[in-house]
Amino acid sequence: MKPEQKLWHDLKKNTHDIIWNRIENLACVGMPDLLGYSSNQKYFTVELKIAVGNKVRLSPHQISYHVLHPVNSFFLIRKDKQVILIAGTQVMELYNNGFGSCAVIADTWPTVQTVFHSV
Repeated sequence: MKPEQKLWHDLKKNTHDIIWNRIENLACVGMPDLLGYSSNQKYFTVELKIAVGNKVRLSPHQISYHVLHPVNSFFLIRKDKQVILIAGTQVMELYNNGFGSCAVIADTWPTVQTVFHSV
């Protein structure tokens, strides 16, 4: 199983009360990987990323999406066995300096779930 696919499976397993839609869309480049729906009846998007060192790969389309849609958008990053949740508003900081310079919203599965329920 590829690392990003494993992250997706772990996310589903650890956030079972979020309704998830996986977006496999080649027509709309830059669209995040996931559309989530919280118990508060709010939608949000999540881009799944696997870290290499302190960096994640972001396409210009992904950067553009998060610049244009900063509210209720997130990056879920896996670094080794650690999960890191970062707000989409930090896309330029993430791109320019890596996730080490970003404010981490959550770094455990329970706190990730709490954030998604507070959207």
